Amino acid sequence: DGGVYWDSPRGRGRPGWHLECSAMSSKYLGATFDMHCGGIDNIFPHHEDEIAQSEAANGCKFVNYWLHCAHLVVDGQKMSKSLGNFYTLHDILDKGYSGREVRWVLIGTHYRQSLNFSFQALEDARASLQRIDAFRTRLQENLANPAGDSGQVEEITSKTLDDFAAALSDDLNISAAFAALFEFIREMNRLLDSGCTGSNAARLALDCLEKLDRVLAVCTPDPGEGVPPEITALAEERQAARKSKDYARADALRKEIESQGWLVEDTPKGPRVIRK
Repeated sequence: DGGVYWDSPRGRGRPGWHLECSAMSSKYLGATFDMHCGGIDNIFPHHEDEIAQSEAANGCKFVNYWLHCAHLVVDGQKMSKSLGNFYTLHDILDKGYSGREVRWVLIGTHYRQSLNFSFQALEDARASLQRIDAFRTRLQENLANPAGDSGQVEEITSKTLDDFAAALSDDLNISAAFAALFEFIREMNRLLDSGCTGSNAARLALDCLEKLDRVLAVCTPDPGEGVPPEITALAEERQAARKSKDYARADALRKEIESQGWLVEDTPKGPRVIRK
């Protein structure tokens, strides 16, 4: 059948799954490597066999850290086509969700806990990401301000980065890491509300957000994820109607924008369009 066979005192055979993994890992990663991942159902016998044969063959420690992930379930049930809860990424994206929203759901549960996927979780992810996007926009708007004093922001960003690193160093404690992110947003929004955040402080905060996102990869909109041109056009038409005091037309345009899944926020610096 084209397989690879070997001869042994007990007759002709072929290498099994466990030995194949030991052979591949030693060839490409060396006799010892840092991290090995897998599902909790791989602990025995697969990973225990890998350890036994690799350490016996090479005379050294096989892996320094093992990360065993719990299973993915959908709405509290095992995912299967027969239950009608089997989704591919294309299925989810076709329903209007973004890659960021999917990533948020997938990383939002500790890797050793079972991850319960649901469309409500995607809606919750959308709300959390909208909060982050609104925060980023506020910081970018403040880049046009005078430099100002950035002392308070230096303290906040330093503490945020320390807390974030400590959380991830604690067995990838993602809940504590997200808590550090949202505490950072809360503290910075407090400063922004008080009007004492200049351009230097805004740059520091944006730099901090970027450093967090190098790990999370959810704080920056994906390419093509911004406001669609047709929604922007409706928002501009609504703003023109408001300026001409045609409030009935402006209200109708707002409802049209909302019917397409977007909201218009009127701010002192002009209207802002966000996902509904």
